[in-house]
Amino acid sequence: MAMTGLLCLAKPDFDAIEQFREDDYFQEMLGLKAVPSEATLRQRMDETGLTVQNAVLSASASLLKKAAPRLTTCFGPYIPIDADVSPFDNSGSRKEGVSCTYKLFDGYAPMLAYIGAEGYLLNAELREGKQHCQKGTPEFLRQTIGLARKITDRSLLLRLDAGNDDIDNIRVCRKEKVDYIIKRNLHKESIDEWLVDAQALGEWRHPREGKTVYVGETIRERNGENMRVVFEVIERTIDRDGNSLLLPDVEVHTWWTSLSRRNAGPDDVVAAYRDHGTSEQFHSELKSDMALERLPSGKFTTNALVLTLAVLAFNMLRLCGQVGIDKGYVPRKKVARRRLRKVIQDLMYIAARVITHARRLMLALSRRNQLRIAWTQTYLAFATDG
Repeated sequence: MAMTGLLCLAKPDFDAIEQFREDDYFQEMLGLKAVPSEATLRQRMDETGLTVQNAVLSASASLLKKAAPRLTTCFGPYIPIDADVSPFDNSGSRKEGVSCTYKLFDGYAPMLAYIGAEGYLLNAELREGKQHCQKGTPEFLRQTIGLARKITDRSLLLRLDAGNDDIDNIRVCRKEKVDYIIKRNLHKESIDEWLVDAQALGEWRHPREGKTVYVGETIRERNGENMRVVFEVIERTIDRDGNSLLLPDVEVHTWWTSLSRRNAGPDDVVAAYRDHGTSEQFHSELKSDMALERLPSGKFTTNALVLTLAVLAFNMLRLCGQVGIDKGYVPRKKVARRRLRKVIQDLMYIAARVITHARRLMLALSRRNQLRIAWTQTYLAFATDG
């Protein structure tokens, strides 16, 4: 509980607990008998390890089912699940599991999964930096889909990058009855052959002079089975500055998808996958806004526990932002999602005076603070739900 409280304040280091040792409000709100010291917090985290991982992830899913105002679809009736690896830079440290990532710096390479266009963190698995992104991914996806089923019974759409172009992932989706869009790894496929196919099968578009985009679909065999492939091939003969190219520049993007032609045309599939890029913003919120990129412990299992607790903290902060939007927490303009940095700055660090009266703790918020009503309404929204 103490560690989760620190994560909600973007203070993942163990020594940050010392400033709350005499904080009655911190202790009361988290239901602690006493606020632990830095040494005690570190020791208890080391002892706990991953024994509570499933319980924490399940609690996070239950919280989202109960408190999330909505889960926004990405296309038609589909709720997106975006899974991807995002390296954590821990260069210059000797922490267990830190090694060279595909970004060519030393760190970890955790697998992260989000649900909904709002970007609720559904699952997180800490991995060594050198671990290939596909290793352990089928098991991760099975767990992730199970957590998603606890939150919603609506149709799910899994989106994966080319690093996870593996038949095992498709088998998991089929078994769990989840649709998917997975970017294909072209391996040794010929770019020129794809250009010829795209010109023959695709729809031609000319967004500007010297640029032609071919969008369409075809069938490719995989493991003895015919599967639908959507493609977007871009041919440039003139660059954006108006310079003619000696040789055409050809860019090929292809995706495996289980979506039928009747439900999703090639343009729908391309647009749905492009929205997958929004998950990079969610990675940034976890690593930068919550200051979690450099994990606090030298032990791998302890850092894995911190990342698991961060799932719960991330979603609580996200919920504060989303519920706050419904309660008028939009200081400047209407938005669909508030960044966690803004939630922490505006709601978690709101100026208040702690008052003790009749053995009860109360907060007095300044009437001049424009966020007072949003903070109060957000607090009441959760307090009313129990």
